[in-house]
Amino acid sequence: MSIPASELILNEDGSVYHLHLRPEHIAKTIITVGDPDRVNTVTSHFDHIEFTIQKREFKTTTGSYKGKRITVISTGIGTDNIDIVLNELDALVNIDLQTQKVKEKHTSLDIIRIGTSGSIQKDIPVNSFLISTIAIGLDALLHFYDSTHIQDQEMQKAFVKHMNWLPTKSEPYVVSCDEELAHIFYSDKIIKGCTATNIGFYGPQGRRLRLSTSDPAMNTKLETFRFRESAITNLEMETAGIYGLSKLLGHRAISLNAILANRANGTFSTRPNQTIQELITFTLEHISNS
Repeated sequence: MSIPASELILNEDGSVYHLHLRPEHIAKTIITVGDPDRVNTVTSHFDHIEFTIQKREFKTTTGSYKGKRITVISTGIGTDNIDIVLNELDALVNIDLQTQKVKEKHTSLDIIRIGTSGSIQKDIPVNSFLISTIAIGLDALLHFYDSTHIQDQEMQKAFVKHMNWLPTKSEPYVVSCDEELAHIFYSDKIIKGCTATNIGFYGPQGRRLRLSTSDPAMNTKLETFRFRESAITNLEMETAGIYGLSKLLGHRAISLNAILANRANGTFSTRPNQTIQELITFTLEHISNS
């Protein structure tokens, strides 16, 4: 059965609607970054560039690093954009775009986020690297999909109770990384963490400029939450969506975070660009050696 044209929208050249990509344009190893400018920062390390395109905030470049074919794509900020990127990347490898039918043979992608983040634990220093082994989604994205079977229901209930979560907010969801893919990146340079994915940067992360927040104690409660010896380590805006959709679609995903701020200590990195460069180099080396 073909997927209706209104559901899988293609451009005149046969590319997927938002990303403007065709199947031959992407590798099976995908690095995602938030900022379109960071695509060039990553691909400046490549030995060869074969393709690049940009539409809106979605910039994609495919090339090779030490013989490994890699695609780097910018997602912009937030899980609403992750919904677009993950679904369209999956369509490129698992749907025949000419017939608009799902392929019989499934293709799994490796999706590796290189992002920036802020720690909420005093003992996690700025300029450190953190891999999100677990993500708590404070947005609503995953609830629009049949997804309860991939959610950690026990941790979700414990989190809602600890936070005294307002019922007017979307119910948090908890998903984990792909442990097999994560194992490639484990080293003495990496902190294992539990990441909270927020739906915004200011109020949703407890920042107050001219507006009051509905829960002034939110960050304190996030900092003190414990479950199965796990503590929430950092805040950002994409990881839970990447993990949730990747699991549902049959892809492997991890999120690597450059810790640029420590909210508990009120500090920010004095060399953020260097830290990001170091994480990029770390990531590419581990990909090429895998």
